[in-house]
Amino acid sequence: MQDRIKYEYAIVRVLPKVEREEFFNVGVILFSRQKKFLKIKFHIDEAKLSCFCCEKDSSGLKDYLNAWQQVCEGEPNGGAIGKLDLSDRFRWLTASRSTIIQSSPTHTGLCINPEEELDKIFKNCVL
Repeated sequence: MQDRIKYEYAIVRVLPKVEREEFFNVGVILFSRQKKFLKIKFHIDEAKLSCFCCEKDSSGLKDYLNAWQQVCEGEPNGGAIGKLDLSDRFRWLTASRSTIIQSSPTHTGLCINPEEELDKIFKNCVL
């Protein structure tokens, strides 16, 4: 148990029509303070998107999610938020919002390898 570290994660959701409050999962954000790890993994299922809303295209959503990835990575293109420390970036990304892309409440767990845990949650909740 000593070798396990605490992590937090949130599921990234797309709400093609926010007013209908219908969503589907497109990604996972995982943060570990101990490992200095913050990463997002995402995939937009075109078939699901067309079932929810035929007039949305995935390219705009991918642009938004790529911006979230830039914030996670602390890249200069991540703007002022991308310059914050890891925990502040994670809190900003997982803050409650009423836009087309939202995140679930945060959840916690213990793992040995955050990258492997991210992959596992992604496969279970998104794919």
